[in-house]
Amino acid sequence: MKVVIAGAGSVGRSVARELLGKGHEVLLIEQKKDAIRHDRVPGASWLLSDAVELEGLEGAGLETADVVVAATGDDKVNLVLSLLAKTEFGVPRTVSRVNNPKNEWLFDSNWGVDVAVSTPRLMTALVEEAVEVGGLVNLMSLEKGQATLMEFTVHEGATVLGSRIGALTWPPDTVLVAIVRHGKAIAPTPDDTIEAGDELFFISSPERQGQLLGLLRA
Repeated sequence: MKVVIAGAGSVGRSVARELLGKGHEVLLIEQKKDAIRHDRVPGASWLLSDAVELEGLEGAGLETADVVVAATGDDKVNLVLSLLAKTEFGVPRTVSRVNNPKNEWLFDSNWGVDVAVSTPRLMTALVEEAVEVGGLVNLMSLEKGQATLMEFTVHEGATVLGSRIGALTWPPDTVLVAIVRHGKAIAPTPDDTIEAGDELFFISSPERQGQLLGLLRA
């Protein structure tokens, strides 16, 4: 997979190293000459260019990219790059960093953003996931917000406690994708029973959240 990352700061470099470690091809776009350090991301290609100039993006071969990651520290740049990647170069997937939470509402399909990554929101979700028992925690939006990864920690008074998964009927458009029990991930089967302290991970549409919580808390 070819991934183009705009912004070679700590975030962009970290993402690049992770992707390279998984065998992907990575090109980093950076407009500051002194920020281009080949030794910091061995194996990556580099391009000195402004991430929102068409000439530079053409030089990056953006039309051949599978994913574009807008990881600069400027929300305006990340939005414009995502839009150009989609409309001018037909990139299949865009991931954009949200620096200011106040701008999060802009990061949607209207600006060509497939996945918006907001650090404050992610940290809030992780904190809630760590302490919340008996409530649904929204961890991540998928498919442009049409689906959500949710987590529910089973408390001792939950009606679903001791139930076979195969005997439960989840709301429409809802799938139980994993159970974390005693720190280990389990692929759920119809014969598994739900235990106290289980962390249940669902993928569901946002409008089904109330139904799902009602079933789990009943």
